[in-house]
Amino acid sequence: MAARSNDKEVLVVIGSGGMGLAIARRIGAGHAIVLADIDKSRLDAAADALSRDGNQVLTREVDVTSRSSVAALAEAATAAGRVTAVVHTAGLSPQQASADRVLAVDLLGVALVLDEFGRIIAPGGAGVVIASMAGHMYPALDPQLQHQLANTPADDLLSLDACTSITDSRLAYPFAKRANQIRVAAAAITWGGRGARINCVSPGVISTEMGRLELSGESGPLMQAMVDNAGLRRIGTPDDIAAATEFLLGHSASFITGTDLLVDGGVIAGIHTGTVELGSVAK
Repeated sequence: MAARSNDKEVLVVIGSGGMGLAIARRIGAGHAIVLADIDKSRLDAAADALSRDGNQVLTREVDVTSRSSVAALAEAATAAGRVTAVVHTAGLSPQQASADRVLAVDLLGVALVLDEFGRIIAPGGAGVVIASMAGHMYPALDPQLQHQLANTPADDLLSLDACTSITDSRLAYPFAKRANQIRVAAAAITWGGRGARINCVSPGVISTEMGRLELSGESGPLMQAMVDNAGLRRIGTPDDIAAATEFLLGHSASFITGTDLLVDGGVIAGIHTGTVELGSVAK
């Protein structure tokens, strides 16, 4: 007997850039892929590439800073079948936007996705949020602030003093990514209530459009020096992140939830052990 259309397993990928496209290619076979982005031209190009590879792709424009937009995306995904995998890759880097915009997309956007997809994720399903190794470089947070970041309703997050006081996008980005890790840890409880898992991946320097832009900017020499002094001494690829995401979404990770997986070539390990010294590589 043929499966009913609403029995189709759905993979939702939010963000159609280098990482999103690599993840959809690696995991999408056999799924209905719901691909979402705010940039229609980029979305259409990625969907066309996936469709030419034989994948079933539905596209949806989304503004992750709008709850109604994210909720509409979740509704569209459920109409396509059983949502068993959700991957959130959308984000802005310090070179791309102001502090306010980085916080809106990278912090609020993640919180809204966790909320809205946490309501509809299928039992046995899983999600992955793409955070960043920058979150591991942010100074230790006061316990009260950590509690606020974990528990404040998503719509009120940007009103926290810790957010309103940040005016530099170079500080907004690592703060938002640290908050992503905390928010994912907290969401493991609500997602677990549906029999689902949620984790995040923290990439290092990856050869995507965003990564190359950052390497060409003010922080580029520091980033390159960190890579050159780390364990693997290479820049990562979107496929490196897709492989880690596939693991966290799959059965082999069935007892893993609420945690963060560093995929950074050893940069943070080097910083924490003193083999990569930020002070020296910055010179």
